[in-house]
Amino acid sequence: MARKMHIKKGDTVIVIAGESKGSEGRVLSVNYEKQTAIVEGVNLVSKHTKPNSKNPQGGIIKKEAPIHVSNLMHKDPATGKPTRIGRKLNDKNKRVRYAKKSGEEIK
Repeated sequence: MARKMHIKKGDTVIVIAGESKGSEGRVLSVNYEKQTAIVEGVNLVSKHTKPNSKNPQGGIIKKEAPIHVSNLMHKDPATGKPTRIGRKLNDKNKRVRYAKKSGEEIK
């Protein structure tokens, strides 16, 4: 069973651990079963490819690899620093995510 995660597709996150520590990017996809996410421009690996119709030259391409969500934190919309996420009801009785450091709503 997949657990609820604090990261969603489209969120802006900061890497807090690992080789790409300190870099930030937008989440391109999330794998809920493996608890991993692919972040734009983060955790790049070299992939060797044969020539094909998409890449007629072949060779080595750089590609984003999945990174575990425990190594990612949301970027606070107000301060730009890493923050934890909370959930609360807004004015219209709709549950929204908010940054715990600044209290600002995350869209």
